[in-house]
Amino acid sequence: MQIWVDADACPVVIKEILFRAAQRTGIAVTLVANQRINVPKSHHIRFVQVGAGFDVADNEIVKRMQPGDLVITSDIPLAAEVIEKQGTALSPRGELYTENNIRARLNMRDFMESLRSSGVDTGGPPPLSQSDRQAFANHLDRFITQHNNKDD
Repeated sequence: MQIWVDADACPVVIKEILFRAAQRTGIAVTLVANQRINVPKSHHIRFVQVGAGFDVADNEIVKRMQPGDLVITSDIPLAAEVIEKQGTALSPRGELYTENNIRARLNMRDFMESLRSSGVDTGGPPPLSQSDRQAFANHLDRFITQHNNKDD
């Protein structure tokens, strides 16, 4: 099992949580991004830089991930592809995407996109809160614990 990170838009504080988890558990964490990202020197943490372009990083993650892997992303279409490929998708805000909720998330995303394209200012997401960070860390810990229990 590996953890893949859609790293271009992933908040620094979430990357730091992932780096600590990789060091603590030995689980491989790979960040994928269009631009250079500094990562700690570790056998468990890697960085893959991809070319610029729409969905290039997303496509690379989908190509490399395996069933059972965890992908950290706020990109709803990427999360849907991860689920389709039998992976787990978790947003940096701690929202676990599932087969049961991904269609509704895609529909809402498409609706908001149509509002924006018609000129409606929908605003952006609120800043990452302490409760978002805690929700993320809790889901990550649960996922790692479940994975480690499967290996026993």
